[in-house]
Formats: sequence, C-alpha cells, structure tokens
Amino acid sequence: MHVPCAKGAAALAADCTIEQARGADGVILTLRHADGAFRRLRVSPDGRGVVAADGAERARVTASTPGSIDVALGTDRYRLPATVQPGANGS
Repeated sequence: MHVPCAKGAAALAADCTIEQARGADGVILTLRHADGAFRRLRVSPDGRGVVAADGAERARVTASTPGSIDVALGTDRYRLPATVQPGANGS
C-alpha cells in the first residue's frame, strides 16, 4: 500500500510504502520512502493514533481529510488512514 509522504517543504505524493507488523509492543507501522529512508510508528491500542516507535523525535498528529491523519516526524510528513484495522495487512 502506498501513502502520501514528503520530506521537508516538498508536496505530499503517494511515494511511501507502509508495512504493518504486530509484536510484543503492539502494532508497528514502517513507512518507507523511495530513497530507502524509513520511520517506525507504534499504533495506539485503540488503533486511532500513533507515536514514534524509536528515535528521539516525537510524532505530531493532526486531523486531515476525512478518514485520514497527518503525521510529522521532524521534517518528514505522512498522510495515513485514521484507523488501523486490527489484523489488517498493510504491506
């Protein structure tokens, strides 16, 4: 699945892939840029929010278009589905 993403001031474009994995810490989303860079997010237990899964930067989450949220980590930005369905395969 591709999701809109951007680095810095670039416009959002559906250039990132999203992978979902369930582990001991819950659901982890891995967002991969076309250049190989990636970010990992931990989904809240109710599936309605995310936090940074690693690194020192905090995820800033804001409401976006209906059914989606905008997530920023540093200068990287992503538009994600507002709710992650349990057991959904995001790859």
